[in-house]
Amino acid sequence: MPWSKIQTCAEPKYAEQFSSGRTLPWAEATREALTQAMELDPSVFIMGQGVDDPSGMFGVTKDLHKRFGGARVFDTPLAENALTGIAVGAAQAGMRPVYFHNRPDFLYLAMDQLVNHAAKWSGMFAGQVPVPLVIWACTGRGWGSGAQHSQTIHGMLMQIPGLKVVMPATCQDAKGFMLAAISDNNPVVILDHRRNFAMSGTVPAEPYRTPFGKAAIRRSGSDVTIVAISHLVHDAWLAAEELAGRGIEAEVIDLRSLRPLDEQLVLASIAKTGRLVVADTGGPRAGAAAEIAAVAAGGGQACLKAPVARVTPADAPTPAGHVLENAFYIGKEHIVRAVLNCMGN
Repeated sequence: MPWSKIQTCAEPKYAEQFSSGRTLPWAEATREALTQAMELDPSVFIMGQGVDDPSGMFGVTKDLHKRFGGARVFDTPLAENALTGIAVGAAQAGMRPVYFHNRPDFLYLAMDQLVNHAAKWSGMFAGQVPVPLVIWACTGRGWGSGAQHSQTIHGMLMQIPGLKVVMPATCQDAKGFMLAAISDNNPVVILDHRRNFAMSGTVPAEPYRTPFGKAAIRRSGSDVTIVAISHLVHDAWLAAEELAGRGIEAEVIDLRSLRPLDEQLVLASIAKTGRLVVADTGGPRAGAAAEIAAVAAGGGQACLKAPVARVTPADAPTPAGHVLENAFYIGKEHIVRAVLNCMGN
């Protein structure tokens, strides 16, 4: 297989994303990964609603249908469950489909195929029937999109054995995870956050893979650990810079891979700092933040000097109005407040 030629990329420090090297916008980083994968492997194809539109699915698939043709990059109808079944079948037959969903809200319509088939097939047949399927969706806050177009469902997906789930926070990982997902023989769900599309970052030109199950330390610190997910990594980093001015050194961990989960790095950081704040784009109940808190309680309880703090949006449907949206979503200020409370300030 040509994928054996692609190396796993060593992760640079967070600040280097903005200071040196070749810089690409978020959408172009992902599009470059798709381009390189399709050039490398003729079994890779892209499907989804609007992937061949002029805007190309938030710019990620722009003009790929012109380069690779309509047989490898094609629009799909509003039939998510049926089309996911087709993608699963294609993967079982030796192809490597990348199925683009505008929003993860629509993945609810494909859960039967994703959960009962794609995620279970390899385990049911002792690994003899791989399902190299990539599901991509753009999650999070939009433009007054409301309760049915702004949902964050990664906590639910974390509960499904057989799936890999990632949420990149840097342009380098946006490219690296896409190449890693396409080359993997298991189904992988990539959830990109809309706010990340406003950023640019350092991206190597050659093909590379970001490893699953490996979190990254974006800022070292000794007083408190902040574990953040997706675009909240940036908010956490800014919060840590502000807190440093108050004499509090925060360690910022970019979780990036939700399933598999890098428990060891989280626990090692807690052992050093003794305090944990988790910032998650999803809700507070039975989600990623709750899982990280459980990891801390189970393996790091002896090290904790304060209760674990969770910073999440409200436990309510996403509002559409601007004022209510601002009250619903979280950011740097919420993380700073949680850290100060955790420190007893």
